[in-house]
Amino acid sequence: MPHLSGATFITDGGMETTLLYHQGMELPEFASFPLLETDEGRAALRDYFEPYLAIARERGVGILLDAPTWRANPDWGAKLGYSPEELEDANRRAVAFMDELRDQADVLVSGCVGPRGDGYVPGELMSAEEAEDYHGWQVGIFADTDVDLVSALTMNYVEEALGIARAADKAGLPSVVSFTVETDGRLPSGQPLGEAIVQVDAETSGAPAYFMINCAHPTHFSGVLDEDGSWKERIRGLRANASKMSHAELDEAEELDAGNPDELASDYLALRSRLPNLNVVGGCCGTDHRHIDAISKAWTQSSS
Repeated sequence: MPHLSGATFITDGGMETTLLYHQGMELPEFASFPLLETDEGRAALRDYFEPYLAIARERGVGILLDAPTWRANPDWGAKLGYSPEELEDANRRAVAFMDELRDQADVLVSGCVGPRGDGYVPGELMSAEEAEDYHGWQVGIFADTDVDLVSALTMNYVEEALGIARAADKAGLPSVVSFTVETDGRLPSGQPLGEAIVQVDAETSGAPAYFMINCAHPTHFSGVLDEDGSWKERIRGLRANASKMSHAELDEAEELDAGNPDELASDYLALRSRLPNLNVVGGCCGTDHRHIDAISKAWTQSSS
């Protein structure tokens, strides 16, 4: 497990943006889990994951893969026409699909929990207690599968992250809390990143295995990492966007901004001295296997 050793793990890149823009799949509500319902969709998911598994084998590193369940919560499921029973089955089938990949590399499977609302905008806010109850439904399903951990991705306000961390802790699963930030390095709620990490640790007795940053470019948050604080030691994962655009600009963009893989890899290396425990490196929106190949190559070469 990433938090129990200093071993390097990679992740995949931007699943939904790759499926949409590179593989031409339709993703209503930006949800990937419905692809599991058809042979064509399952084949597209296999085609998506295969290059990342090959990179992990080539580099001799572990790979942490999220089940395609970022949108598989009750609110988004209802928008997609799923009943609670159908949605539970979809979550289980998503994990079972990921289990099929375990023999292709040193794979850890994460049950991915996304925000109840928009990933970029903290809309209808929940208390930590409400979030625990809401997300506990999906976390409970994962606890009855073979997932290795739960990942809360693209958290944009602290109470939702708190709720998921508490739900995972009660279910006996390690959790990873991943915050997204705006171009000023603060959460979309306005809270400083370090303050959010400290708050989650304080109010969960340090329940998360580690923290991560995702869905933001390194230039958006590199400045806040110059600040003092032991909270930076709790960050083990980074899944950055390829684009330097803000969340608002990305929402308005009509074409994919894939950035520059080698430049992104250099940005990752530049953060290494400021994040001493960083050992999980991957990508988010706009990234694909080319970015992860460049990042993993640079990362492993600098470690040797």
